[in-house]
Amino acid sequence: MKVSVNLCLVLTLLLITLGPVQGAQQLEIGGYLQGSALQYKMTDTTPDSRNELYEYRLLKRLNLFWEISSTLSVHGGLRTRLFSGDLVRTAPDYVRELRRDPGIVDLSATLVNQRNLLIHTMADRLFVEWDSDDWLIRSGRQRVNWGVNMLTNPNDIFNIYSLYAIDYPERPGSDAIRIQRFTGIDSRIELAVSPGRQRRQTVAAILYGFDVRGYNMQVIGGYYRDRLAVGGGWAGNLGGAGFKGETMLFHDLDRQKEAGKRRTNAIVALSLDYMFDNGLFIVSELLYNRDGGKRDYQLFGSGISADNPSFTRYQAALQLNYLIHPLLNGSMTGIYYLREEAFFIAPALSWSVRQNLDLTVSAQFFSGGRDTPVGQPADLYMAELKYNF
Repeated sequence: MKVSVNLCLVLTLLLITLGPVQGAQQLEIGGYLQGSALQYKMTDTTPDSRNELYEYRLLKRLNLFWEISSTLSVHGGLRTRLFSGDLVRTAPDYVRELRRDPGIVDLSATLVNQRNLLIHTMADRLFVEWDSDDWLIRSGRQRVNWGVNMLTNPNDIFNIYSLYAIDYPERPGSDAIRIQRFTGIDSRIELAVSPGRQRRQTVAAILYGFDVRGYNMQVIGGYYRDRLAVGGGWAGNLGGAGFKGETMLFHDLDRQKEAGKRRTNAIVALSLDYMFDNGLFIVSELLYNRDGGKRDYQLFGSGISADNPSFTRYQAALQLNYLIHPLLNGSMTGIYYLREEAFFIAPALSWSVRQNLDLTVSAQFFSGGRDTPVGQPADLYMAELKYNF
């Protein structure tokens, strides 16, 4: 059932109002305010003969934690965003994607929708948590984080995150029920179910985590949008470096009419990470996606899914992170699409201006032939100022 009212706003107000009356042990409210300016340099000119587009954003995030008792708590997160500029005015698909709430319950509302201005609010976290002894149960909009790797996570079948996405450190959530049972120091069993608005959009799976000679292992099996999903992951050390990996196999439950047979996709992502003595942290990753990726690049990787998490069949990624100064941090992410002879580079520089105030400048560059999936996207330049409260 689709609910058109922004339930998070209503529930947040109720919690704030009723919290002291009900004798809550703890009530915390925080978040941040962030302003961004973006410039897109187009490979081709727009219909009005322009090759540069501009966009301006204002984001307010509100996080809420309410401890009802020692075992019961409520968590909420409200994301209100203002968009103005060329994309809002000229790209209706972009606006529709911004307004879309993928959950089974619509916890969003469009406050303003004008030719050059969009204000949209959405709850991306709203769940109740019960934590007692070896049990942890969550129900509501939450992040079901099963990924192991730092860059690409095919194990995150509930809410995979796109490496190309910007200004969303919290990452998306799912409307789900998640039950965790901790059976030992290094072992657990999880069951998670995220019902879809249609049966073919439902995701349900079981995870079993355990330890083998210092390696944290996990195996996964379940149902992913009308496909059988099985796989697993691991995390451990190899010669002083972190060695992680994830693999998944997706098998269609319905025969494809055009092929007359079932289709299976295999995904493998292997990564190494290492911290040097000078503070340089490096992550490298190799990814194989049998389905061959996407036909073309979508803005900020919005088309990424767990059963097709890349734009090409083979890709190699490298990420560098270095603390230049206690107040200045630099990073660089690069992806090489092996068979396409194309690449992606995303540098970023973050400066702590003062306590709770950060300035970040970043960019995204693509290079490749026009017949490659990343051959025609725009280069992006962005500056953002963020205040935490």
